Amino acid sequence: MAAVTSLGDDVFVLRHVSIRHVQVYDAVSCTLQRHITVLGLGRIKYMYDRIGLAACAHYKCLYVSACSWDQQSIHRAELTGRYAVTKWSVASEPTGLSVNKAHNVVVACSGVNKLQEYTTNGSLVREICLHAGVTSPRHAVQLSSGDYVVSQRKSPGVVSVVGVDGQVRHSYGQSQTSDVGQLKRPTCLAVTKNDDILVADRDNNRILSMNSSLSSIQELTLPVDGGIQQPWGLCLDESRGRLYVGEWGGSYRLLVFDNVKL
Repeated sequence: MAAVTSLGDDVFVLRHVSIRHVQVYDAVSCTLQRHITVLGLGRIKYMYDRIGLAACAHYKCLYVSACSWDQQSIHRAELTGRYAVTKWSVASEPTGLSVNKAHNVVVACSGVNKLQEYTTNGSLVREICLHAGVTSPRHAVQLSSGDYVVSQRKSPGVVSVVGVDGQVRHSYGQSQTSDVGQLKRPTCLAVTKNDDILVADRDNNRILSMNSSLSSIQELTLPVDGGIQQPWGLCLDESRGRLYVGEWGGSYRLLVFDNVKL
């Protein structure tokens, strides 16, 4: 399994087989360049399906979530100088991470059914208690409207758009029907500059595209040998027209798709 994010010409990958070291690949050549060591990760009781990874262009840093039986925290690694790492504690079971337009890090806290937003120094900006219809949040990304799109790690799966009050605005899940059918354990999300939403539909082995009202849904055509095997990590680099997909199953590949049409 691989969590993936990118910043400029760097692609950051965190694999469950080497949880303590973030791999850094060159986006042009797709070759491994270096590692960033994040101390405090790699415990035996680490919950591997709770890994979160996000990069911030404004502060030139990388965020990694740590979720083990004895640690619930966010680690912040500088991407300049000597890669200094700091950390702070968060609510129970931090999973997916994202960075919003205010350059704050958004944390989906599955254990307490909340979203938390922190400054780059670890100061809590806001906490959103998710109301009925949203449980076990896996990943959350803020839309340009200020609302959040949230995936819920269950099967059948649900993707919802919620407001800052925690109330559901739109939802696609168990009761909705469409040509794509039900979701099965949706994991990571990505959002385009136009607020279109990409969803890693893990147990259906596919990537879906949805509009911000969740009323139009289609499966992306992404050719790859053997098909996508349980997509988990997801990162969209719109400047390159490129989509990165980290697999949970199969050979745990990191797939790179160019010229993706959304």
